[in-house]
Amino acid sequence: MQRFSSLILVLLVVVLAACSNGNSQGPLNGESETVRIPVEVSEAQLGTISAFYSATATLEADGEAKVVARISGRIIEILAEEGDRVQAGDVLARIDDDRLRLELARAEADLSRLRQDFNRQREMHQRNLIATEVFERIQFEYQAQQTQVELVRLELSYADVTAPIDGVVSERMVRVGNMVNTTDPVFVVTAMEPILATLHVPERELARLQPGQLAMLQVDALPGQPFAGRIARISPVVDAASGTFRVTVELSDHGQRLRPGMFGRFNIVYDSRDQAVLIPVAAVMSEDGRHSVFVVDASQAQRRAVTLGYRNNGQYEIVEGLEPGERVVVTGQASLRTGTEVLVLGETAEPEPESTDPEDAS
Repeated sequence: MQRFSSLILVLLVVVLAACSNGNSQGPLNGESETVRIPVEVSEAQLGTISAFYSATATLEADGEAKVVARISGRIIEILAEEGDRVQAGDVLARIDDDRLRLELARAEADLSRLRQDFNRQREMHQRNLIATEVFERIQFEYQAQQTQVELVRLELSYADVTAPIDGVVSERMVRVGNMVNTTDPVFVVTAMEPILATLHVPERELARLQPGQLAMLQVDALPGQPFAGRIARISPVVDAASGTFRVTVELSDHGQRLRPGMFGRFNIVYDSRDQAVLIPVAAVMSEDGRHSVFVVDASQAQRRAVTLGYRNNGQYEIVEGLEPGERVVVTGQASLRTGTEVLVLGETAEPEPESTDPEDAS
């Protein structure tokens, strides 16, 4: 608005000056006064510009596990709540194990009895007091009971519902007192590192994207906070129905601000150029597929054709037609033609040289 107001003010001054000159006696010696068009300019500069592919996707977790009870029973204790960070093997809940403890005690008592029988029969067998078949039968019973004890102990350990992976408890489905079966999920644990996003990219971009390329992310839930990631993998197959291929981006968020399910906007940088000639986008005029700019030389504007490269952050790369340091018009091009005299706003006009004409001196 300030630039627009400045232009309007300068134009009014020019028009009023022209009107006042028209009502006066006019310029001396038949000389015509040149009207200078006010413009704003910017200097072409060298810099770095990148080309990127833009896409949107929903963030997702690298891993998610539904925790299922491995024995049936009644929940007697909850040890983890939603939002808690857990490690693999941490106990999330406990199931009533009184019956299993009794079964273990009985199995261990039977094992103790069979151990005594086995030791006695082994001594008798060594003395050839019993047949080999009798000794092998008691040996088999003893070994089978050992296995039974281990099975009961294993089942007893299942009374502790544990986390299968490292992550965050994202959902709890049970309360103390609930009965659970071996097919009932009781918790959901979500791995929060890394966060992934699957992009469906048009096949025309297949040659430009490669694993390892930088991907910048902006999420609606955290405005103004950029996140960096990398392309982890690219599917070698193009979906015939949609004409797209899958690109998986891996994001590292050590601050744990990103969450699965967030909506994100991605810019994947696939090329970067240093020492590029850059000018503002507003300086470029396009017509019938051709591009040009007005270059200010001294006090005149000259129209010049240019070849554009990448566009990024409000700037164009000029591949051909412009040199660093040249000034281009960014505001006021509509009133210009090649050779038009211009008044560059923001610059102090140079004072006109004093006349040395003898007639003026008199």
